[in-house]
Amino acid sequence: MLRRNIRLRREYIYRKSLEGKERLLYEKKRKIKEALEEGKPIPTELRNEEAALRQEIDLEDEQTAVPRSHIDDEYANATEQDPKILLTTSRNPSAPLTQFVKELKFVFPNAQRMNRGGQVISEIIETCRAHDFTDVVLVHEHRGVPDGIIISHLPFGPTAYFGLLNVVTRHDIKDKKAIGKMSEAYPHLILNNFSTKLGERTANILKHLFPVPKPDTKRIITFANQSDFISFRHHVYEKHGGPKSIELKEVGPRFELRLYQIKLGTVDQSEAQIEWVIRPYMNTTNKRKFLGD
Repeated sequence: MLRRNIRLRREYIYRKSLEGKERLLYEKKRKIKEALEEGKPIPTELRNEEAALRQEIDLEDEQTAVPRSHIDDEYANATEQDPKILLTTSRNPSAPLTQFVKELKFVFPNAQRMNRGGQVISEIIETCRAHDFTDVVLVHEHRGVPDGIIISHLPFGPTAYFGLLNVVTRHDIKDKKAIGKMSEAYPHLILNNFSTKLGERTANILKHLFPVPKPDTKRIITFANQSDFISFRHHVYEKHGGPKSIELKEVGPRFELRLYQIKLGTVDQSEAQIEWVIRPYMNTTNKRKFLGD
């Protein structure tokens, strides 16, 4: 199993290293296509390669015309099977953190909660790979308050690091009549205001934690981005008087996420390349928003 993982990782890194060459070749083909469509002369720097490139263009179809990236590879098999998620915490979790993770288990379909004990992260990742888990979610705390969540996609990454703010669990809500019943149906997702390239990447990581729902499911999960703070809300709805009268009830928990790092690898790989990280000087750029408008 270890040798297989090393081989697969090496193949993945090799494919990733070819991206620059494939992108350069794609740009050359695009320039030749544009010149032919507009009736302009072939660019001077491409005249020696024109015959070979035109032959490649003729052989391409919709699937091969645009080069694939390592991001496509990461979620290439996502549609073949439902996500299978392992939920765990930092060591010696407090009662509030344990309660929060218990509720998260119902938020993510097909999730399994594991008591961390004395296990090392690398051992957890290897075990999850061997048992076909698609993601590992680790929740951290500071003085009994959940303050961080790590989402690591298997087998090769990426890993997203979020700060957790304003956590309110179902257990904390006093008015029990106001909250809806916890449904285990696959939810519809609402991903609002993830318009930038980084926003699309973040939305991609979040949406692949959930399987495809049935059209008539009455459970809704919302990730709404505002000023780079992602608000999580969980609702169910009922149609008591037909389609025009809909009763919406919050189920909980609710919290805010703040992305601060994306890494091209799993959580146990300290040497993995960092795709994006927030820097101290970025906190002062009030007008610049990284995830959306």
